[in-house]
Amino acid sequence: MRFSRKNLCIPYALFLLLFVAAPLLVLAYYAFTDGTGRFTFANLTGFFTNPNTMGTLVYSLALAAVTTLVCVLLAYPLAYFLATSRMKSRSVALMIFIIPMWINFSLRITALKEVLTAIEGNLAFYPFLNAVIGMTYDFLPFMILPIYNSIEKLDPALLEAAEDLGANPKRAFLQVTLPLSIPGVMSGISMVFLPAMTNYVVLDMLYNKTYIMGSLIGSYFAAYNWNGGSMIALILLGIICLFTFFSDNSEKDTVRGGARF
Repeated sequence: MRFSRKNLCIPYALFLLLFVAAPLLVLAYYAFTDGTGRFTFANLTGFFTNPNTMGTLVYSLALAAVTTLVCVLLAYPLAYFLATSRMKSRSVALMIFIIPMWINFSLRITALKEVLTAIEGNLAFYPFLNAVIGMTYDFLPFMILPIYNSIEKLDPALLEAAEDLGANPKRAFLQVTLPLSIPGVMSGISMVFLPAMTNYVVLDMLYNKTYIMGSLIGSYFAAYNWNGGSMIALILLGIICLFTFFSDNSEKDTVRGGARF
């Protein structure tokens, strides 16, 4: 019995319909209706006119941006060293940074909380700093792995060609390795920036009383305001789509303009 390509697509189409399209339609329905089921834009306008929701959005964007920047600054040199190193145990060294991901999330953050408490005494004194530390600790492996993979897969002949054309190691890195590793960097940014806007569990466990987008959505649904919570979730989805679109275009432009010497 032969299966055509159309038949093979049926399970995926059903999955997308049931678990992607249908939930989004329900979300959109609640976002653009009030408690009585009437169509309204009040939830949309209310989000952008409410200083509390806008303040939470700005704080979430700032926290995610700083966390992502710190992760890039820490992950790129480490990934570059591991990917270009000739040591036999580099896979073991990479595994050291992956192992914490196997440990229960709550245990890891609880351990980090104890360390920060021993250093600072009162975690309430530096809420934003502790939030960045917690997010970085949680998401750093997601930045290391894609950067490592992109650098490790680079063709060594490209660097040899750059040297033959007179490029010194610094110039070869800036104009060959760095541009061609941008896809890994952008992939890591997407895996860190977007979750950092919504992962309020880290803040709660570090006794950080500030709200980010995830905790704001949770508070709306906890108060049975499904309409307001759905609108915030829909707006966040739009931000994620825009971020993905612009990061993808930036990645393509950077790669096209790279590898010149």
